[in-house]
Amino acid sequence: MGGVHSCRIPVSHVSKLPVIAIVGRPNVGKSTLFNRLTGTRDALVSDLPGLTRDRKLGEAVFGGHTVTVTDTAGLEEAPKGSIASRMREQSEKAIETADLILFVIDARAGVTGADEAFSQIVRQAGKPVVLVANKSESRAADAGFYDAYSLGLGDPVAISAEHGEGMGGLESDVLAALGLKQLSNRKKHEQDADIEATPKTRGPIRVAIVGRPNAGKSTLVNALIGEDRMIVGPEPGLTRDSVSTDVVWHGQDVKLFDTAGLRRKAKIDEKAEKLSASDAIRAIRFAEVVVLLVDAERPFEQQDLIIAGIAIDEGRSLVIAVNKWDLIDDKQKMLTEMRETLGHSLAQVPGITLLTLSARSGRGVDKLQKAVLDAHAVWNKRVSTSKLNQWLIEATQRHTPPAARGRPIRLRFITQPSTRPPTFAAFCSIPEALPKSYVQYLIKSLREVFDFPGTPIRFNLRKGENPYDKK
Repeated sequence: MGGVHSCRIPVSHVSKLPVIAIVGRPNVGKSTLFNRLTGTRDALVSDLPGLTRDRKLGEAVFGGHTVTVTDTAGLEEAPKGSIASRMREQSEKAIETADLILFVIDARAGVTGADEAFSQIVRQAGKPVVLVANKSESRAADAGFYDAYSLGLGDPVAISAEHGEGMGGLESDVLAALGLKQLSNRKKHEQDADIEATPKTRGPIRVAIVGRPNAGKSTLVNALIGEDRMIVGPEPGLTRDSVSTDVVWHGQDVKLFDTAGLRRKAKIDEKAEKLSASDAIRAIRFAEVVVLLVDAERPFEQQDLIIAGIAIDEGRSLVIAVNKWDLIDDKQKMLTEMRETLGHSLAQVPGITLLTLSARSGRGVDKLQKAVLDAHAVWNKRVSTSKLNQWLIEATQRHTPPAARGRPIRLRFITQPSTRPPTFAAFCSIPEALPKSYVQYLIKSLREVFDFPGTPIRFNLRKGENPYDKK
């Protein structure tokens, strides 16, 4: 794709970068172009129009210069207050904050009335514009390409975002519009060396906000970032793809992912929602901390517990936040009932943080930030081998492992090979004969002695002697 390629940079640098907004009517290929420029698959792509509803940010490199790219919802005429109207407001905000606009049309369809209407909005913004004629891979697009001149936005650049064609021409136009020059390979190398020479900070903590539809996830994300980035409203299912946002909590960089609401598979029949559900599950798998947002008016329905189970099975740290708490009258009674449900239904991971908040008013949001950082610290905790083996001696003396067919089962050594989640490996004389109940006893003891609340623990048994025994 020419000189355009993806680049991962520290979050602290994002705000200093030039911002490019990709705008246009629905289904012209904006999300496909976003994915092509950022080298990711972060934006949902389908032939179904209107999948993108919120602003999505990513990084790309044009001629050696790193920029921030914003994917936007399709610009549509719509009644005030409707979902489409709110989508348009988000796109207009992206135009306001951009340094450069990529106005995308579908060259195969030619210039439509919607293209003409929204080119007026782009011109009135007074920002530099690069006109992009997408889907130009075939002769059927020739007429639409020449028709694009009628928009008055300058010479169009013909590309195919899906096939990566014409990206070199797009790069040249973007650099010219931003007043930047192509960096030589030597300058790129020197720039990279400067970045490497600076002290590296710890990467952002990836936090996924998940839950059933209409639990208030997008409202919570807006409260956490301090601006109306996500479209919110009473209609369930407003968010369709996982939208990431970079924030800083107590000096720690955090990448927040707002996800589509997850429902039971049997209830998912719309194509867009099937794509959204798989995207939300993918966000859980790539997250470090999962915040399960529960609706206080319908707490801990079966689907809430299923979502929690997915996060635990994936080995993710879990925090449960109960939203709309200001609408509950008998708060103490409900809190007691929820803790009992949690202790019974998620008994395999005791000590999960349960907190209450109101995303709409912002009350309790600061507690959530701290809970996420604390949960991440536990998820990353490591215990020294010497302390683990001292614990193992005491634990096995307190409760001796049962015998297998008259043969004693001996646990001789334990170590922690990895964190994220905390993972332990114990060497055992007859691992296949050690009862699951005894393993659960060991895991429970590990949690209590070394303080591992609310995080999955993986405990593996291996056959053999102490591998570090010099004998």
